Amino acid sequence: MDEPQFTIGVTARCSDGECGAVIRVVIDPVARKLTHIVVEPTHRLGLARLVPLNLVESSNDEVALRCSVDEFDKLDIAEETDFLPGTAYEGYGGQYVLPLPYLPLGPGSTTLPVTYDKLPLGEVGVRRGVPVHATDGEIGKVQGLVIDPADHGVTHVLLQEGHLWGREEVAIPISAVVEFKPEMRLSMTKQEVRDLPAVDIGHPGD
Repeated sequence: MDEPQFTIGVTARCSDGECGAVIRVVIDPVARKLTHIVVEPTHRLGLARLVPLNLVESSNDEVALRCSVDEFDKLDIAEETDFLPGTAYEGYGGQYVLPLPYLPLGPGSTTLPVTYDKLPLGEVGVRRGVPVHATDGEIGKVQGLVIDPADHGVTHVLLQEGHLWGREEVAIPISAVVEFKPEMRLSMTKQEVRDLPAVDIGHPGD
C-alpha cells in the first residue's frame, strides 16, 4: 500500500521539535476527504490543535509538520471544555443533576467538565479505537486512515480486527463505509472483512 497512512496516536513533530500526538483525524464525510488532523500537545490535555493538511509534510511512523512549535500553538483549538454546575442529591451523583442557569451552588456542589469537538461545519472527527460494525456485528476498531496524496481523498480505513492475541489488521475500502459517526458502520459482513488481505500497520510506541 503506497499511499500515506495516518495512524492515530503517532507522534507529531514540528520543524523545531516535538509538538504532541495525533489524537484524531477530521474528514468531510460527503467528499470522503481528509481535511485536518488533530494534535494534542504532550502533557497539555484539552489544548488540541486543528492542523490543516497543507501543514502536513509527511506521515506514517510519525507526522512531520511544516510549522514551528510557536506557530503550532497559534492554530485553532480543536476542542472546547465548558464547566457546568451540578449539585449532588442523596442517591444521585453530581454528574446526574444539573441546576437551572444562574442557580447559586450550595454545599456539596460539583463542577462538571463537558468537552466537545470544534470542527469545521459538516465534518467529523475519527478517533483511534472507535468501534467498527459490519452488517452482522462489531468487527474491530479504527486504527487510522489511508490517504490518496493527490487529492487527500480517503481510500481505506485501517482496522484492527479481533482480539489482541489473534490480531489481524486490514484496510477496508472507503466505499464500504456507510456511516462515520458515532460509530463506523460498513456495508460488509464480518466474513467479508476477514477475507481482506492483512496489512502492516505501524503502532505508536512499536
